[in-house]
Amino acid sequence: MGKERILIIGAAGQIGSELTLALRSHYGSENVFATDIKMAPDDVVSGGPFQILDVMNDKMLIHFIIRHRITQVYHLAAVLSGNAEKLPIQAWNINMEGLMNVLEISKMVDRLKKVFWPSSIAVFGPTTPKKDTPQLTVMEPTTVYGITKLAGERWCEYYHRKYGVDTRSVRYPGLISYKTEAGGGTTDYAVEIYYDAVQDGQYECYLNQDTILPFMFMPEAIEATIQLMQAPRNKLSVHSSYNISGFSYSPNDFYNSIKSNIQEFDIEYKPDFRQEIADSWPDSIDDSVARNDWGFRSNIDLEQITERMLKNVRMKLKL
Repeated sequence: MGKERILIIGAAGQIGSELTLALRSHYGSENVFATDIKMAPDDVVSGGPFQILDVMNDKMLIHFIIRHRITQVYHLAAVLSGNAEKLPIQAWNINMEGLMNVLEISKMVDRLKKVFWPSSIAVFGPTTPKKDTPQLTVMEPTTVYGITKLAGERWCEYYHRKYGVDTRSVRYPGLISYKTEAGGGTTDYAVEIYYDAVQDGQYECYLNQDTILPFMFMPEAIEATIQLMQAPRNKLSVHSSYNISGFSYSPNDFYNSIKSNIQEFDIEYKPDFRQEIADSWPDSIDDSVARNDWGFRSNIDLEQITERMLKNVRMKLKL
């Protein structure tokens, strides 16, 4: 097979901005095309091809894919859980039509061999087993975001079975990153808390102190994503979306970890509408199928993450 030519849709977002840099280091900057409907961070724009592109415009999208001889698409653009609850119909349209455009084009363009699309723990709901949530289980999401992700999983598997499109996906837990600030997700407190600790010495948390949710450190999530896309197709038993996870913690765990580094740090808990969303999600995830199929592993703990987050947030904010 010839050289991979990769399109990233949503390269300005939390995942996309870091995934773009990682893919360019793997495949060469000139072979990774970053796109979004807004400008991306400077290192994404200056480090390789970048173009404003709207995934909702199917004609512009197919023209781009054919013109640049794209072989893989990472479709990351979406309205996240917290924001989607404020604009449910708009979120449904953006999250679903964008995915359907990518899948339809993948069906038609022979050169385009693989599609990555992220799902989320938001596919689970109050009736899902909360501890060690299995790969196959009850999924009755109660949020617009979760409904779009569950529908998207079914469409990905349908296009795989019906048309042979090589769809690949993971159900991301909460993602913790210092490079791009939070973007409207229910687990984003785990990013905000580090920024506010460094800048203000205090944080107002929108979840209860004992709300346990699954998380991953962004570098491990990026590595897992690339690892899945590079895995031989015949090793993969799941074409809807794989469970993956790193660890499960509560806001109080993050607070205590930060306070051991910043003694004057203080926190106040004022739960809002996102508390109900968080309560519908699992405490912990069973990702044994991903481990068995393509060797997924997570090897970092909260103390290591806090050390790296505080160091890098200070550097970013020049403090």
